[in-house]
Amino acid sequence: MGLFGLFGSGNVGNDGSLVALLDHLRADRPEAEVDALCGGPETVTARYGIPAARLHWFRGEYRTAARPGDILGKGVGKLVDAFRIAAWVRRHDVVLVPGTGILESTLPLRPWGMPYSLFLVCAAGRLLRTPVALVGVGASETGSRPVRGLTRWAARLAAYRSYRDTLSRDAIRAMGVDTRNDEVYADLVFALATPPPGDSSGPPGPVCVGVMDFGGSNDERDRADELRRRYLDGMTRFVRALAAEGRPVRLLTGDDVDRPVTEAILEAVDSPLVTAAATASLGDLMKEMAVADTVVATRYHNLVCALKVGTPALAVSYAAKSDRLMADMGLGEHCHPARDIDAGLLLEQFHALERNRAEVRQTLAEGNPVLAGRVRRQFEALNALLPASGAAPDPARQETP
Repeated sequence: MGLFGLFGSGNVGNDGSLVALLDHLRADRPEAEVDALCGGPETVTARYGIPAARLHWFRGEYRTAARPGDILGKGVGKLVDAFRIAAWVRRHDVVLVPGTGILESTLPLRPWGMPYSLFLVCAAGRLLRTPVALVGVGASETGSRPVRGLTRWAARLAAYRSYRDTLSRDAIRAMGVDTRNDEVYADLVFALATPPPGDSSGPPGPVCVGVMDFGGSNDERDRADELRRRYLDGMTRFVRALAAEGRPVRLLTGDDVDRPVTEAILEAVDSPLVTAAATASLGDLMKEMAVADTVVATRYHNLVCALKVGTPALAVSYAAKSDRLMADMGLGEHCHPARDIDAGLLLEQFHALERNRAEVRQTLAEGNPVLAGRVRRQFEALNALLPASGAAPDPARQETP
């Protein structure tokens, strides 16, 4: 089996989806040979113990193409990648794309990045008769015609599609894909093991504040600098207000690109009450959040982690998926827009959440088993697509073309 996605590239949410599916495969198909085609193969192999290959032939893929050599390398790389990806797909009985917002444009992306790569995987799967399954993925509409076209065709060519929320299925339907047989389950991360809760009888815990390098969606590139400044200013004012109230604050991130934001807030607030946590996985995030009194989170999977461990959370929402997740958990009123942060209003919402902390914890305790059950049903449905347990690999697919 092959696993495809931007794993090992610094985004702990993407890696969390990988771990959730790997845990299922290891429990249900312990004999299966599994490898990955991903963004950070060395990291994936070291952390998760599976062979992994680099997604892009050109090693400078993620650098800005300012020099002629980089422009040429990227252009040639796209052609080479078409053959490399087809060869990788051919070696597998099935290719799984676990979770993540792989069909989303809620953050900036270029059509020749992940949309192109995913299209190549799905097209190769259809051509070579290797089923490609999009498992519990996120999706969104976009105004970019190239991104929309590649996303639409990738979804059409996939042998199986399921989504983490109804918004994602609706977005794919709006792009012209027949989704009548597609199911909605829940984010795969809700299948992960949960650390033990903190001791509520002890001294008050910290407030975990998840921040991100937020500069708007793919359709807001012309406003990115303005949105980034506004977001950083609003979150800095909010953290400063918490520190002024004597509240310990732990700054959390969900991607390596978020670290400059934590550094800027630490420098601006300059308080011993404000510290930054080193988190390399969703497990690390959940451990931090399990001992917190309250979480204020921007990144989607920061929010998922808070809800999963049962800690009252307030969403600084940058996309409709966060609003929908909070509404599905019965916490729809605890949202604040990331594009227009009002630090004073955010602080009021924070205090209101804390006043209702016991009620919110009860709501989460009732809602989490429901979402975990949906993921179990997702895995049961996926099993019908996987090779039978104990089946020998197809020798023809094991040969390298």
